[in-house]
This record gives sequence, C-alpha cells and structure tokens, in this order.
Amino acid sequence: MVVAKGSPMKHRSWEVTEGPERAPARAMLHAMGLTPDDLKQPFVGVANLASDITPCNVHLGTLAGEVRTGIKGAGGTPFEFGTITVSDGITMGTQGMKASLISREVIADSIEVVAFGQRFDALVTIAGCDKNLPGTLMAATRLDIPSVFVYGGTIMPGNFQGRDVNIQDVFEAVGAHSTGSMSDEDLTEIEGCACPGAGSCAGMFTANTMASAIEAMGMSLPGVSSIPATDDRILESCRRAGAAAMDMLERGVTPRDILTKEAFENAVAVVASMGGSTNAVLHLLAIAHEAGVSLTLEDFDRVSTRTPYIADMKPGGKYVMADLDRVGGVPLVMKRLLAAGLLHGDTMTVTGRTLAQNLEAIDTADCQRIVHHVESPLAPTGGLVILRGNLAPDGSVVKVAASQHVTHQGPARVFDREEDAFQAIQRQEIGSGDVVVIRYEGPRGGPGMREMLAVTAALVGQGLGHEVALVTDGRFSGATRGLMVGHVAPEAALGGPIAHVREGDVVTLDIPRRRLDVAISPEDMERRRAQWSAPAPNFDTGALAKYAKLVSSAAQGAVTS
Repeated sequence: MVVAKGSPMKHRSWEVTEGPERAPARAMLHAMGLTPDDLKQPFVGVANLASDITPCNVHLGTLAGEVRTGIKGAGGTPFEFGTITVSDGITMGTQGMKASLISREVIADSIEVVAFGQRFDALVTIAGCDKNLPGTLMAATRLDIPSVFVYGGTIMPGNFQGRDVNIQDVFEAVGAHSTGSMSDEDLTEIEGCACPGAGSCAGMFTANTMASAIEAMGMSLPGVSSIPATDDRILESCRRAGAAAMDMLERGVTPRDILTKEAFENAVAVVASMGGSTNAVLHLLAIAHEAGVSLTLEDFDRVSTRTPYIADMKPGGKYVMADLDRVGGVPLVMKRLLAAGLLHGDTMTVTGRTLAQNLEAIDTADCQRIVHHVESPLAPTGGLVILRGNLAPDGSVVKVAASQHVTHQGPARVFDREEDAFQAIQRQEIGSGDVVVIRYEGPRGGPGMREMLAVTAALVGQGLGHEVALVTDGRFSGATRGLMVGHVAPEAALGGPIAHVREGDVVTLDIPRRRLDVAISPEDMERRRAQWSAPAPNFDTGALAKYAKLVSSAAQGAVTS
C-alpha cells in the first residue's frame, strides 16, 4: 500500500515516506517496527549523547526514553541516534585533552549530518559533558528546524571528612599533596567520594554554565538547568521537552527565531552574574556564528560590566548547582536580573512564551543565601572580563568573580607545553609573584586549546592561587579559580606576541584597565618576531591535523570553516 500524504507538519520527512518511488525507504522503516500511521506523523530526531566514558553522560539513555515518550504522546515519530563525547575531567592534563574542543565540532557536524540526511522535521538534543552542550546547539542552529535542548543534569556533591566536595577539590588536592600538606590516605579518600554518581560537574563549571546560558537564551524548558541528574523531576521534564519540540513544529518556530542578539545578551548576563566559566565566551561566540548573529568579545565585556555578580557559586563561591536548585534554580537569578532591567524579557523561548512570561510562572525562594539582590551584590560587575594589550591585541578572557580590582605584575616563567608547566609546579619551582606563561596550546597550536585545570588547581593547592598569575593561549576549566588569563589571541602558533615572550620578561595584568601587557618595546617585539619561525604541527594526519588546518582564532569562538 502506498502511504498517503501525512501530517502537514512533515516539512521534510515526506521526502522519504510519500509516493510510490519511496517504497524502498518505507520498507526499511517498516523493518524497525514502524506502522503506516507512524510514517504519516512528523519525524523527530533524538540526538542522545549517552556514553560510558563520563558520569556526565552515563545516564542519558534513560532520559532519551522519556523524550521519545513525550514525542509520541504529542503525535510525532521519534528516531534516536548517538554521537561522541570526550570527558574533560578524565582527560585533563593529558594529550587526550586536545580532543575535547575538537569534539564540539564533531558533535555539531554529526548531528547536522544525521538530521539533514534522514530529513527530520524537528530535533531534541540530550547532552551532559562540557562540549556536548554547545555542539548540540550549533547543530540545531545550522539545521534551523524546531529544536529543544535537554540537559542531563548536575552531579550531587560528595562528602569528605564531613564537608561537601566535588571534582574541583580533587584537582586541588593534588597540589596540596605535592607540598606534603595532604597525605596519601586522604588523597585516596577524597578521590573515592568526590563524585557520587551520574551528572555533570557540580559547581558553576562549564556544563552547568552552558546549561544556564541555554536556559537564558530560551532553548530549553524554564527551570530545568539546575535539576540534579538523579532527581526524578528530570524524567518529567524530558517528556515535556519532547512535547515542546512538537509544539514548536506546529507553530513553525526554529532556533534562529529564538537565538537573537538579545537572547545572547541574556545568556552573557546570566553567566556573568553567576561567575560562570570562561568557556562560555568561546561557546556562545560559536553558537552565534551559526545563528548569523554578530557577537564579539566587546559584547561580553559590555554586558558583564553592567551586570552585578550575585550568585555565590563554586569555584569562586560556596555553593553548587544542586544547592541553587533547592531555592529556585537559574530562574531565581534571572528574576532578579529582569527586575533590575538587566535582561531582555521579551525574547521568545521554546515554550512559545517570552522569557518574562516563563519566569512569572516559576516559584523561587526569596529568603536564601545563594543568590544576592542586585542592590547588594557580591561584586558590582560580572565575572567575565576581556583584556587586551600588547600581549593580547585580539583579546583574552579572565574570570574575576569577586576579585574585581586585581592587578598583578611579575616575571614570566615560560613553557611551551602544559605538561612542562605542571611538572615545574609539582617540583615547587614556581614562586609568589611569578607569571606562568603557557603557549603553543591554542586552537591551532595544540591543537584543540587544552583546558589547564590540572595546572591551575595545583597552584591553588600549593597556596599560590592568588599569588601567581597564569597566561595562556589555551583555556581553562570552569572549575578554575585564581588569576588565570586564557584565550590569548593571536595564539603563539600564528606568531602572536605570546610566542615572543622570554623568561624573566615582566608581564602586567591590570583588570581595572582591561590590560594585558609585557614590558617589551615595539622595536624589540619586532626584532623577536623577525627571528621567530612557526613550529612544525604536532599532528600531520587524522582529525587533529584536519582541525588545526580549519580552526579560527579563539577570539572568533574557535569555529571551523
């Protein structure tokens, strides 16, 4: 029997289900148990990033099942498919970390290819680990079909000797252990209890930061980005997300209708107000690139400067995402920003309602200690600062949290690899006042722009977190704290000024003036540049070599083209 024309919402999938010439396609669909009625319904892709590689993703298969239920209940036919993930926390400090940012591009490409190839009418993406989140948003935006994002949820904190701990504490314990201030036994104990189950890293680290940003942009259901991975509420939210994708399809709303310049400014404001990860700069630039929205480093500095820092969240503060969830989650933060005129309340969301309308419907706790009032913030401006200067003419990013007026000047300690810097720290060769410079770790030079949590946490663990600055063309984990400047552009591999810094050169970090400078005259800088030659690529075959040839500057989001 030739299938008759199905739902008018089959904007693309009719191409594989309708007409006598599509009989072979229908035969293959029937082989998977689909009925003629299933083929008449819109086809909705469910991109499930479930994986045994990381606790962030280990449970996503269960969530995908609930999303499918929601799609079916709303009259759609779901198709689940998978893609990759790379665990930042597990690969941190190794050569494998170079694959992390590259995975963002692979995730985006693979979801785009499957959804485009299979002619899906709508899409739901389910993600957990750091690069999953922007990767899925990049794909949805490229495809520009009705799409909803589902976050796998945050991990709960562990308990170590009577206090809450998370993965940040384990990395910092390594530094403490290197000085003898933590015993072998205590290090073994904390590693065994810091991560008690499924979910993404607990504080305002990159995954939770991006989940908050995506909620602020309107691409996920309101109030869901703080729900712990092990909380049953997340299952119900998955069913609602499946139904929401069908509702968007019926209304004809796509990601580019939602992801306006104002939506991105909302995301930047929320991230800045919560002391979120510097990686948000890289990822929001990349998503904006896919959406055709002009978003620049100056926009981050402008919005962060006008936005107070109000959420007392780790790594710079006291609380984790599960704590915030108990008092209303990210909507509590957004309500306070909106009331102060610091958000665009009229932006559209996946619910079909505006951001302001969504927030009106959510109960939050007013009397609590986690989110301060705008009138009495932790700091008057947000946690993200963009620095420029003769060391970073195209820009760099620092997370300041409550340390708004920091200046630091000291001699450069120069390393061409992360591993060399880490070993020097472990040998206690870095002293108070130093500026650790780690270069050739940028998007192209690494390649892949490794995060440096092992290095930054080792410094904090040795008690040097506020006495030593670190400057790199690589990047940092959301769990990083201290005087850490990343994303220095142009990067060393392209001959940027950071390539010409020498041991002992005086580097000045001046946050109030938004400056990052090295005491080298223009004439000396030019002489050093003339003597410099680009190093050979670290990889000449495979995915890493391909990425290095295609990737752009961190100042443009390290997107590939």
